[in-house]
Amino acid sequence: MSDGFVATRDIAGQKHFNRENRMSKAHRQHAILARSIAFCVALVAGCAGNPGPNAPSGGASSQVAQGQSLYGDRCASCHGSGGEGVVGKAPPVVGKAALPLDPPPGAKKRKVQFHTAADVFAWVKVNMPGDAPGSLTDEQYAAVMAFDLKANGVDLTGKTVDATTAPTIVLHP
Repeated sequence: MSDGFVATRDIAGQKHFNRENRMSKAHRQHAILARSIAFCVALVAGCAGNPGPNAPSGGASSQVAQGQSLYGDRCASCHGSGGEGVVGKAPPVVGKAALPLDPPPGAKKRKVQFHTAADVFAWVKVNMPGDAPGSLTDEQYAAVMAFDLKANGVDLTGKTVDATTAPTIVLHP
């Protein structure tokens, strides 16, 4: 007999226990989305040993996996474990409201447009993490970008995110 609790994992890999019958419809939809994203990220991370025809290269898989770990350690406390953002603290980095072309109204730091992944990378490198801007290496920032882009459905097949590929990843034409 079930006690009404269900274990879930968010995109940062953290385990949560929720009472399903008390969750709002929006919360259930968000939980399903978070589980779907976590599954996709885990699938991508696991493809390095046995890539399918549409799987990213081994380099991209390991970059996404490194980005997932870094996101959990350095980003989730402000942007949420599922990338959903935290009201009054940080905007979403996963989902429909993530990475819009124009800065959101009332944005505290962001004043630039995000046309490509290179635009996002340049801004993030100077401004994030909020408590220690510029504290990661370029490779670490690129790994977090790869993880975030993948979580938002950007096809990174055969690519790693770096100074050469970031300008070719168009978010908003």
